[in-house]
Amino acid sequence: MSRAHPIVAVTGSSGAGTSTALKIFTRMFDELNIRAAIVEGDAFHAFDREGNRAAIERATIRGENFSLFGPAGNLFDKLQALFDEYAETGNGVTRRYLHTEVEAAAAHQAVGTFTPWERLPAGTDMLFYEGLHGGLITEEYDLASRVDLLVGVVPVINLEWIQKIRRDANERGYAPEDVTTTILRRMPDYVNYITPQFSRTDVNFQRVPLVDTSNPFVMRDIPAPEQTLCVAHFNDLTRVRADLDDFQRKLAGSFISDRRTLVVPGALMHEAMEVILKPAIARLASTRAPGAAAA
Repeated sequence: MSRAHPIVAVTGSSGAGTSTALKIFTRMFDELNIRAAIVEGDAFHAFDREGNRAAIERATIRGENFSLFGPAGNLFDKLQALFDEYAETGNGVTRRYLHTEVEAAAAHQAVGTFTPWERLPAGTDMLFYEGLHGGLITEEYDLASRVDLLVGVVPVINLEWIQKIRRDANERGYAPEDVTTTILRRMPDYVNYITPQFSRTDVNFQRVPLVDTSNPFVMRDIPAPEQTLCVAHFNDLTRVRADLDDFQRKLAGSFISDRRTLVVPGALMHEAMEVILKPAIARLASTRAPGAAAA
């Protein structure tokens, strides 16, 4: 962790809603006049789209487990090096993965490839990471300890799968049955590398549907915000001010379900994230030493 160059991370599975969280954080950064270096977790996958397919085929032939949730599919060493360098100097190296034809055309590259590695912009106030592994701890790596504010975005599992199938089919051109195969293949790594992170976060935001989601493996509409609840849970060692009574007063229709959990109408999830997290981000920004931004 670094008071001079703080790191904020939003962690969640593929389809969980971390990309939506990025939009919320971007708005908060703008309102607080914070210049953030945005880092996408996909940048630290080990393989581009074709390389990933080849890695899956090799693993299948060998009877091995492989997914983008686990170590074999990622460059954890480079991600930890980025966190360490940013905490020390306010800079570091990243790249982008080009998911869509629009992104690829803008970069003059093929879809499913990476842009070249390049240094972050100089003079940023904090680093913001959005991806799969912001709270990762393994025998070799400890990303969680490098992060100053760690937020989990965690829909209940059926809703997470519905969102992933819908997104990957509509936005990335995958067949629903292929997305289902991916979900099944990733399950061991999901259990071992994704879910443990949510016990290390400062706060988790979990969407809970109020409509039937009993079979997520068919193409179906994602429940609308008003058809969900948002469960905001503060872990025991949270660094976020957990004044649930104050939050309840500010968020109409919310209620406290236990001493560390606030339940908010799903339509107010974005507002809840701002009410809860904006003061914490402001405090991180205020602790930066004068002139701490990289030149």
